Amino acid sequence: MKRVWVLGAGQLGTMLRYSGLPLALEVIPIDIDHPQELPLGADDIITAEREQWPNGPATNQLSAHPGFVNGGIFARLADRQTQKQALDELGIPTSPWLPAAVGLSAATAAAKLGSPFLLKRRTGAYDGRGQIWIDADSGEAIPEDWLGSAIAEQKIPFADEVSVIGVRDSAGLTYFYPLSLNLHVNGILMASLAPVERIASLQDQAEKMLGRLMDGIDYVGVMAMECFRVGDKLLVNEVAPRVHNSGHWTLAGSHMSQFEAHLRAVADLPLTPFVVKGRTAMINLIGTAFDRRWLNVAGAEVWWYDKEVRPGRKVGHINLCTDSHQQMSAALALLAELLPASYGPVIDWLLGNLGD
Repeated sequence: MKRVWVLGAGQLGTMLRYSGLPLALEVIPIDIDHPQELPLGADDIITAEREQWPNGPATNQLSAHPGFVNGGIFARLADRQTQKQALDELGIPTSPWLPAAVGLSAATAAAKLGSPFLLKRRTGAYDGRGQIWIDADSGEAIPEDWLGSAIAEQKIPFADEVSVIGVRDSAGLTYFYPLSLNLHVNGILMASLAPVERIASLQDQAEKMLGRLMDGIDYVGVMAMECFRVGDKLLVNEVAPRVHNSGHWTLAGSHMSQFEAHLRAVADLPLTPFVVKGRTAMINLIGTAFDRRWLNVAGAEVWWYDKEVRPGRKVGHINLCTDSHQQMSAALALLAELLPASYGPVIDWLLGNLGD
């Protein structure tokens, strides 16, 4: 079996390992704090399930290996400032922004971006963390410890949050999944729905934007692009050079999941257009204990990550795939009774978008 090492051993690494088995790929996720060097072979393939990792015996060895696919790209896209610069250089529309350099005042930022504006840490921020709003009109200042380590972004009056996931092989062949409609609560993805007819007209626009980025940096593998819909235009919020939470629906809704697609690309195996099986709803399980009654819901595909349950932590997800409005509505109604009360608005959001 050909070996694929994965920098990072979270749930994404587990799903990559699972998806490698039918391809006769031995996928080995490695914890970023692994204390020893690894028995790497000259022909082994290296990929990653995250953009950042500390210096250590295993991480340094993996990232220096000649088989590390996209090795020179991660640092550029992991830093929000250089990521934004790359988008600007390629003419890909993104949220207006500026570096939160040392000496930048809230008033100066507001003059260019409006007030309030959003500060984002350049690295490491995710799931709503590492972000704060600054209301310059109320006299609020930029905290000193954010200057030099953040970017400032304009507040976007978006109608929807959507994402597109694409894959590109070493010869430049690209394929894309249908746009997914996403719901975030406090910066955390709570649910995705794909495909959705009312945003289908944006598919070509999304593919051209993501394709231009992947071609522009000669990327190989799966990449996710999160966007705001403003009227009939898309603005890039962020990109992720890896498999992504908003693509978990593909485990149920496509003949080839994003995880299999990524492995095919990095291992130089053939890719094909994605065959979508039906409309899929994905519900993230956030900070809630496992409930075996979820398994009684017809059509529910439960993924439990076997992680310690903590507030705000992603511990699993549930996929529902069907073209039957009645079946989907019935399954969501049952899940509404089994999930915490805080999921009521999430289920309502999914039900409200089924008819589109």
